[in-house]
Amino acid sequence: MQNLDKLMKPLVEVKYLTADNVDRYRSIMRIFFKNYERLKYWMYQEEVYDEMIKNPYFKEYRIEQCQQDLAALREWRNLEAIQDTKRAMSVEEFTNKKFRYRMSEYSVEIERLVLRLENLSVEGSSLEPTLLERIRIQMEQFSMISVKDAEQINAWWKDLNNDFIRLNQNYQDYIRDLNSVKAEEMMHTKEFLIFKDRLIEYLRSFIKSLQKNVGIIEELLIQLDENVLVAVLEKVIDYELSIPRIDVEITREQIKEKVYGSYNSIRNWFVSEKMTESEAAKLFDVTNDIIRRITRYAARLSEKNALGANRKEEYRKIASIFMDCENVEEAHKMAAMVFGLKSPHHLKGQLVRESGSMNQGVYEEKALQFKLTPRIRTYNEKTHRSGITESKRKKEEVRRQLIQTIKENQEKIANLEVDGVIDFSNLPVIESRVREILLKWLSNALEDSSYTAKTEDGRDYKLDMEEADKRCIVHCEDGNFTMPKIRLIFTKENL
Repeated sequence: MQNLDKLMKPLVEVKYLTADNVDRYRSIMRIFFKNYERLKYWMYQEEVYDEMIKNPYFKEYRIEQCQQDLAALREWRNLEAIQDTKRAMSVEEFTNKKFRYRMSEYSVEIERLVLRLENLSVEGSSLEPTLLERIRIQMEQFSMISVKDAEQINAWWKDLNNDFIRLNQNYQDYIRDLNSVKAEEMMHTKEFLIFKDRLIEYLRSFIKSLQKNVGIIEELLIQLDENVLVAVLEKVIDYELSIPRIDVEITREQIKEKVYGSYNSIRNWFVSEKMTESEAAKLFDVTNDIIRRITRYAARLSEKNALGANRKEEYRKIASIFMDCENVEEAHKMAAMVFGLKSPHHLKGQLVRESGSMNQGVYEEKALQFKLTPRIRTYNEKTHRSGITESKRKKEEVRRQLIQTIKENQEKIANLEVDGVIDFSNLPVIESRVREILLKWLSNALEDSSYTAKTEDGRDYKLDMEEADKRCIVHCEDGNFTMPKIRLIFTKENL
């Protein structure tokens, strides 16, 4: 909930990056940051003004504007101010409040971020196999470091986390660059053929380092003793609590959540669980996919270049053949062969030969005819009109046969009744159609809460379920089946 509260609040400290007069605000903050790096944390208004007017861009900058800008930055919590009473030489100077200014903690981090963004294209990203080696060596020291004091454990823990963060960020940024639109466009140029060998070798060396170290680190994390892990992390938490902090209150639970969260991130990166794949395994697959894609693009470029070179030689050869033709007629024949139909259509069919002679030529055979239809959307087959045929007699015959079949089935079922009761346990061998009718009646009655239903001819019946817990065998012409012992009873009105 605490993190959610922080997300809901506006971050006014970054307002100076987009506000009006951004050139003045950013220049002032950069002056403070440069002095901060030289360990000069506090500055007076006059010092800031002197630094500003050194730039020709601010040659018309006034001291009043500097005072207003510092007040605005103080309001946005970018600067902290404290009144300097030592320099007051009179009551008037004390009343005017001479302030010293310094950057807030948020502003320092914001300026560091801005500097990284400004140098992003210069610094770039990379895959560093040595980081995997260092993480493996540090993980091998896990058991030995547990007996050290808290200060040594904390230094080891910081190195491990810094290397892991660098590895994680570097591979994400580098893979992002390889999947960018700019990289995609470059892979379609001829210059890529020169660059691709170095790139593939670079990626393969990283994959080798992955294969060599990830398995060892995963095994170390799986076999890590729970007591050793808790002992190390608790000492890290104790050391963090022992650091004196000004105006900041941090509880043990906050530090514990951060430390254990860092360890879980490292474990999830290297160890594959039952249902989830580790980040290292995903990185291995992604890198292999990139290598395959690079190889595929390079092969296409090579084929394209080779195709152009071969075509040039082919054209030269054809030109020399044309030059060797004795007359125009021979040149026409050559042109028909060279520039004729590239892919002639071949029609294939079931040809029945009239003669079995092997000496009979193709042109002596009877031609095979094909019906060709236009390949357009609006084409429809020609329909042949025909009159309406009279089918009344046929319908009457079908109706008569259906009625006859129903009567026969009703007679067969009536023969199964004994005093208006059909007992499934005492049935003789029945036909498959009779079985289907009886089972349908059972199904209709079972769907009703009172186990009652009607037959197709309107007769009411009810199921007797008193012995339904017992079993009986019904014999049919196509086999036997077992079912509950149920009786089907017709009501007296229908008897």
